[in-house]
Amino acid sequence: MNYKHPSEIMDEIALLTPTFTGVSYKLIDQLGSIQWPCNEAHPTGTPTMHIGEFVRGKGKFLVTEYVPTREKVNAKYPLILTTAVFLSQYNVGAQTRRTENNVWHDEDRLEIHPHALKSVESSRGIWVGIRSRAGETVLRARVTERVQPGVVYTTFHFPESGANVITTENSDWATNCPEYKVTAVQATRVSQPSEWQKAVPRFH
Repeated sequence: MNYKHPSEIMDEIALLTPTFTGVSYKLIDQLGSIQWPCNEAHPTGTPTMHIGEFVRGKGKFLVTEYVPTREKVNAKYPLILTTAVFLSQYNVGAQTRRTENNVWHDEDRLEIHPHALKSVESSRGIWVGIRSRAGETVLRARVTERVQPGVVYTTFHFPESGANVITTENSDWATNCPEYKVTAVQATRVSQPSEWQKAVPRFH
């Protein structure tokens, strides 16, 4: 990307997004703050979006049919990986990882049932290789019965964990939301992080 200043990114957003067409760094400097929509109809923004009623009424509900996932377990990928977030971290952690919240959660761990790993001597410091149809990564494990025997769980707050490396490209047909909750994987004991994870420090 050849941006020379963040204002150029804002200009591109304004060009492509109808509710932001009037936003620019110059106007932000002039007004101090702009609430969208900001366009020809609302040149200085919209401090209060809904007055009297909501823009599109009280809501619109549509009944949709259940569409099962294409992701299936088999002999090669016998476990289902599901992902979620911890209360102390927000989404990919770009903001919360910069705070003292790391005291509660300082790395992504793989929660795995004892039955899924053979000869588990300790619940600390175990490196587990996770491979899916999409890719592979390595996580330190937390052996626990909080998860079902056929399920493994992790968060995705830290880039070096690689949760996005192993989740598939499947998405919801209506919203296009990625399918992060259902990924068929295999889990094996390993002794160290993957090669791409070893290279992560170079990018910091």
